[in-house]
Amino acid sequence: MTAQHELPVGAAEARDESGRRLRGNLGILAVVFMVLAAAAPLGVIGGPVPLGISTGNGAGFPATFVIATVVLLLFALGFTAMTPYVREAGAFFSYVQLGLGIPPAIGAAFVAVVTYASMEAAVYGLLGPQLGSLVELIGGPHLPWGAWALAALAVVTFLGYRNIELSSRVLGVLLVAEIVVVAVLDAVVVWRGGDHGLSTGVFDPAEIFSGAPGIGLLFAIISFLGFEATAIFRDEARDPDRTIPYATYIALAVIGLFYTVSSWALISAWGDREAVARATSSGDTMLVDTAHRYLGVLGADTIQVLFVTSLFACILSFHNVVSRYLFALSVRGLLPTRFGRPHHRFGSPHIASLWLSGAILAVVLVAALIGLDPGAQYYTWLSGITTVGVLALLVLTSAAVLSYFARDRHGYSLWRIRIAPALGLVGLIVFFALIITNLPDLVGGSSILAVAVVSVLAVSFAAGALLGYTRVRRGVPASAQTPGIQTEETDVTDK
Repeated sequence: MTAQHELPVGAAEARDESGRRLRGNLGILAVVFMVLAAAAPLGVIGGPVPLGISTGNGAGFPATFVIATVVLLLFALGFTAMTPYVREAGAFFSYVQLGLGIPPAIGAAFVAVVTYASMEAAVYGLLGPQLGSLVELIGGPHLPWGAWALAALAVVTFLGYRNIELSSRVLGVLLVAEIVVVAVLDAVVVWRGGDHGLSTGVFDPAEIFSGAPGIGLLFAIISFLGFEATAIFRDEARDPDRTIPYATYIALAVIGLFYTVSSWALISAWGDREAVARATSSGDTMLVDTAHRYLGVLGADTIQVLFVTSLFACILSFHNVVSRYLFALSVRGLLPTRFGRPHHRFGSPHIASLWLSGAILAVVLVAALIGLDPGAQYYTWLSGITTVGVLALLVLTSAAVLSYFARDRHGYSLWRIRIAPALGLVGLIVFFALIITNLPDLVGGSSILAVAVVSVLAVSFAAGALLGYTRVRRGVPASAQTPGIQTEETDVTDK
């Protein structure tokens, strides 16, 4: 079937100019590894899951992962349908540009950079103390959390400088290890029948809607952060029109299934009531305590080690994402030209990566020097920016998808490009409203900080949109801004 394929002006030429494009040979699984690593599955089971159980809907909490997965899959249907028409590795802002225009697209790009950079910086606040504790357990020196965070930053900087395939291999090993150990724990819990039989709360409407299901849903959606970054690796994918859609679906399915089963097993390991009590009183050690109970000391120690590597994998994944956003913005003339120069040997955004590491270094140093608590303050405040930012980007991208296909269905079914994305948009708006309503609690109970988080993102979007509007008014050539559109015939066979 023939459909009109929209391409940026000069995109065909750009594909031949290796000096302005990143290089790689990532397959579907490699991109999935990058995305799953950003989601930090082991970190989620040890963090947001106990919080969702204690402050959300208790034994019914696993069902919220099912709801979140369905909504995000609806979003992904439209998102991936649009992928063949987005010929740039600009992720969200490339989609928004095609659907809504240049000013909101550049606004989205600025929000994305702030959002993902904040997450990368935030996780150092968890990694530093955890890595320090682990080193001390094996007889190493006692050092401030900032020292360990900076040591990890040095390794991330090295990997970010080199070819993306090196990062993907590192992330693949770490990811497989953490998924395997949690899967083993899940299997042992199920084999032994849990504490008092396996939990049925996930199937019981009374449990699902008990307590504060909205809060439970909030922690569930937070746990998926990072899945949407598949499109940023377009230039480095082996076959982007196939790799990006499949990687998105696989990542969502794996994340949703993993979180649902593992949170259900965690509850079953203690029993419905005891699980809520433990999540409330000792949520930060609930996963390790469960591993110790069912897998022994070796299992608990393994979980502790892999929790640290999970945090490292999360940081590395977000570092790669932000570096590529900076590269893409530079190519469009929105950031200094040097950010858009790939390494002659590795094909990586090495300059953007180094500057990003410099910015993270400054943030970590300031936090350590002024004595911020790495978890309760530093991590909590920065992760609040990420949570709001990602949901805002998802809502904006959903609107862009609907707007784009409203002009031309490109042969797709109404379900694929209108009904499903519209339902997904409604769900995402509900999630966004829940986050805004409960934002003070997410950032440490401060309304002032909640306002600050929203303000940072609003100013970022406004600055980007204003820059985009100004460039359009000045008639900046397409080669120096987000490109315009031309038409090309292409065969679309999978609707």
